[in-house]
Amino acid sequence: MLLVVGVYIVAGNLANGIGGGAKALAKGAVPAAYQALVQKWGNLCPAINPALLAAQLYQESGFNPRAQSPAAAQGIAQFIPGTWATHGIDGDGDGDRDVWDPRDAIPSAASYDCELASYVKDVPGDATKNMLAAYNAGAYAVIKYGGVPPYRETQNYVKTITTLQDSFAAPVGRVDPSKQAAGAISYAQQKLGTLYLWGGDGTPEDGGRFDCSGLTKAAYESVGISLPRVANDQYNAGPHPARDELLPGDLVFFSDDLTNSRAIRHVGIYVGGGYMIDAPRTGAVIRFDPIDTPDYFGATRVTEDGAKALPTQV
Repeated sequence: MLLVVGVYIVAGNLANGIGGGAKALAKGAVPAAYQALVQKWGNLCPAINPALLAAQLYQESGFNPRAQSPAAAQGIAQFIPGTWATHGIDGDGDGDRDVWDPRDAIPSAASYDCELASYVKDVPGDATKNMLAAYNAGAYAVIKYGGVPPYRETQNYVKTITTLQDSFAAPVGRVDPSKQAAGAISYAQQKLGTLYLWGGDGTPEDGGRFDCSGLTKAAYESVGISLPRVANDQYNAGPHPARDELLPGDLVFFSDDLTNSRAIRHVGIYVGGGYMIDAPRTGAVIRFDPIDTPDYFGATRVTEDGAKALPTQV
């Protein structure tokens, strides 16, 4: 197969997005069980949007409603008990406030964001960034410094969430090609014919063998981009071009549940012409495979900032 890595720009659209709002959700980016909640409550006030709320939930818990941190943060939105006691709301109107119930916790997260935004509404600058800074450092610090305070942790938090929201939003304009894409493809090409190994990262201990996400991770590491280890987290490393907008180097994903990115089970690197390089399964070798199968989920255009924004554990 002749591989030609071209660079071109295409216009995105909302056709694959979910719902309205300032940033429509990308197809399947939020698990179907929570999609309507995130879409509704993500439009609660101008400082937030559904993609931003989704990014916060993913950053906090990976959409796990039973998540509990060592610091006693609880549920899908990771409220600590004191904050929940003050800011938890009865989002589903059933008469209780249950931090473990996403129907309460997701509305509470949105409500808390909007409450923080109201505290800093008179501060100059971007209302969303000021709200996120207040979430991290407190409203007083934002007011004191007249915007995002000069704390490295807070500035990193604001950048992380505002970057990560792009991986949950349906593109509304062009999605720029990755500068590192050609190098990632070149790495994968060199591994053609290598026998698959479940859990393989290509290390000497693995005999230089890979599984699907081990191959994509190593390919992008070869050009200086660190991806998470598993495919469903790699999906969040950048924006999501539509099928007819794919460029060589995009990651392409496959799932038995096309409504939930957390159920993704396979990933490959798109090379053009409807084909990818992938490590398919035990007993097979790294090879070219077609992407147009019934389980095709979608694609991600990996960006350096998008990869850096991903949490190390979800």
